[in-house]
Amino acid sequence: MLDLYDKIQEACATIRKSWDRKPHAGIILGTGLGPLVEKIDVQAAIDYSEIPHFLKSTATSHRGRLVCGELSGVPVIAMEGRFHMYEGYSLQQITLPVRIMRAMGASLLMVSNACGGMNPNHRAGDIMMIEDHINLMGDNPLIGINDDRLGPRFPDMSEPYDHFLIEEGLRVARKHDIRAHQGVFVAVAGPNLETRAEYRFLRLIGADVVGMSTVPEVIVATHCGLRTVGFSVITDMCLPDALEAADVQKIIAIANDAAPRLSTLVTGVLEADVSRNR
Repeated sequence: MLDLYDKIQEACATIRKSWDRKPHAGIILGTGLGPLVEKIDVQAAIDYSEIPHFLKSTATSHRGRLVCGELSGVPVIAMEGRFHMYEGYSLQQITLPVRIMRAMGASLLMVSNACGGMNPNHRAGDIMMIEDHINLMGDNPLIGINDDRLGPRFPDMSEPYDHFLIEEGLRVARKHDIRAHQGVFVAVAGPNLETRAEYRFLRLIGADVVGMSTVPEVIVATHCGLRTVGFSVITDMCLPDALEAADVQKIIAIANDAAPRLSTLVTGVLEADVSRNR
């Protein structure tokens, strides 16, 4: 059986047959956020089924292809749909694309998600720059034998999200009159949404929003040396004393409506990162 390192190399070799450039950034697009791909000058689009060791995305609104090209003139590689623990996949499987992005040459990971808002100062449709996270998924993608070629045994998590890029995201939001915040994202396994008591608990321990993704990818990004910036689109408010039943189609519609604003933030932050690293 191939080890993780060999799987990464095999997947990269397949991708390079269609697109042999070095991406500056890898981008992961969450629920309802696929329209961002329309901003990319697509040079290659590869179905996940064609890439060795890639999974099949079964989540609603996740198209399931790897898009390679340029965003604002910057080479990027984007996942049009991600994988989740609740689909029955291990966190090691879920995070393989992050390692592939790094092996392709990316130095930055840009990750987005749709989430439930628990901070009463936020509202549906707002975007939150993730400044920190809490892992309540009950698992970690780094458990197991460590391969030193991929990263250290005990990666430091004192700054998993790049502070400079958080500030740049907020600056771009102010410039374009986009309602944006910064705060803490908590990840749970799903797929059910939370009870009133669970929302109270999550808010009590310091979370502003809750979702079922992102944290495993960011842990692996930190492990393999990628700088990371995270964007959460708040698609529904989860206030326990005013809780309404979730409507998945409404959640996706709000995420789609926020996609142009998210595109503005992602593009602005990407340009700022390129300028910083020239």
